[in-house]
Formats: sequence, C-alpha cells, structure tokens
Amino acid sequence: MSRHLPPLYALRAFEAAARHASFTRAGEELSITQSAVSRHIRTLEEHFGCRLFLRSGRHLQLSDAARLLLPGIRDGFTALERACNTLRHEDDIVRMKAPSTLTMRWLLARLSRFRHLQAGNEVQLTSAWMDVDNVDFNHEPFDCAVLLGDGSFPPDWEATLLFPEWLIPVGASNLLDGPAWDVERLASAELLHPTPDRRDWRSWLERMGLSEQVSIKGGQVFDTLELGMIAAARGYGVSMGDLLMVAEDVAQGRLSLPWPTAVASGLNYYLVWPKTRPGGERMRRLSDFLQGEVANMQLPAVEMLR
Repeated sequence: MSRHLPPLYALRAFEAAARHASFTRAGEELSITQSAVSRHIRTLEEHFGCRLFLRSGRHLQLSDAARLLLPGIRDGFTALERACNTLRHEDDIVRMKAPSTLTMRWLLARLSRFRHLQAGNEVQLTSAWMDVDNVDFNHEPFDCAVLLGDGSFPPDWEATLLFPEWLIPVGASNLLDGPAWDVERLASAELLHPTPDRRDWRSWLERMGLSEQVSIKGGQVFDTLELGMIAAARGYGVSMGDLLMVAEDVAQGRLSLPWPTAVASGLNYYLVWPKTRPGGERMRRLSDFLQGEVANMQLPAVEMLR
C-alpha cells in the first residue's frame, strides 16, 4: 500500500503551506526554502494529477481538490505526532512556552532557581508574543506552557492556577512627588496602552467607575505589557501593569504606583500540559515549585478590587 502514497515530506509541505496560505512561511516553519516547498507541492500535484493551489495576485488559495485532501492530511499528522509522543524518550528537558512579559518580569528568575534546586530537571523556555495566549501541543514542540486565560482549556489538558492578573497603573518613581493623585491628575496624564485595543485601561477605569472622567483616547500604544512598563519607568507616562509582575520593581524604586488600587481582570495565569504525555510527575514538581514561588512573594500594599 505504501507504494501508492505520496512522499511524507511532500504531504508535510502541503499541510504547512495550506495552514499558512504561504509557501514562504511554510518553508520557514519546516526549515527549508520556499522553492523546496514549491517542488514538494508539484510532486503532490503530479501524484494526484490535479492542482492543489491557485494564485490570485499575491494571494494563495486552495483548489477544490486540496480542500478535500487537507482534513485527512491534518488528522493523519496529528495521529502520527500523538503516537510518536507516547514513545518519546523521557529525558530531563521540559520544553515550555510562555508570554514574553511574564518571562522577563517573573518566570525567568523562577526557572533559574528551579534548575538550581531541582538537579537534573532542565527547563527550556521559549518566550513568545501572543495577543491571545495559546499553545498547540499537537503542532508546537512544547511539553507545557504558561498561559493567561479564563481556565477554559481542552479536557485532555492538566491546568494549575498560578496567580490572577491584577491590573494597576504604574509609572516612574518621581510620579509620587507632589500632590496625591486624583481623578483630575489622572485625566491629564499621558496614558500608555500596553494592548493595541486599550482593553487594560478600559477594564481598570470601568471597575473604578472612572470611564466618564478619564479618556483612553490618545497616548502611545504598545503591543506588550513589558513595553508599556518600560516606557512608564522612563517617564513617558502612566501605563497599566500587572501587580505581581511589577512587585520587585516597585520594591526597588524602579516603578511607582500612582493610584494604588489593583483591579482583577478576571483572567489568571495557568501552567498547562497534556495529560497523555510522559513526564507528568516532572510537570507536577514544576507546578508545585511555581505555586510556592507565588505564595512567597511580597506584593505592594494596595487596595485590591475583584
């Protein structure tokens, strides 16, 4: 039967190109050139005797035949990956994905301590920008991930709550000079937005009942909490931050809390991993360690509104 199947590498190139709608991005994912992807696609087209991709200007579209083929190819690769993962050698490396701001502000130092205290347990961390935190354990090379979410995860995942997200305004240390912050001073301040849709400031102002008095229009827009907090520390305005992630900077005087009220966003950071993968005991050790790190943190004394 195998003689009637096209080459596996060609099918993989087809699946990646269809997912990205781009030969170039498929090549980047597979670590091959765009021309190699194109050759693999031609191999499949010759095998099946039909076109798989149609070009309309710069846009790449699936043909009708490709739309029929794609679901079975995806299911097949998912099944192959799951089968191989069940027999993967259980080495001492845990491969983790995490949001970039969390990595820099909190996670990196904790994982360094974990490796030092838990000899033989190496954590290989990949920091990624994610507008909406996500991981695809079937297609990404990770054993676990730390994600910000509402706890609605697939039933075949384990999920451990690490800590809630508390939104709070942050700024340079000299913002505490002068009169106490009130609505008038906040309304006249330069607001820095760490999310393109300005959702963090919107959530905080709504919970504080200040939406009508303080406008979220204008101000510099960033795409990560990290960039917003860096800009705030350098005196460019007041950004929204996460209470736990700024705790050490506040304690050391690098950031201040001009309005010391934190608002729960309703989202939490979770450590997640697939239940079916080997190494569950290692994940639980890592989970227990990170939860202990959270419990031992000293947070700034602020009002906290749920």
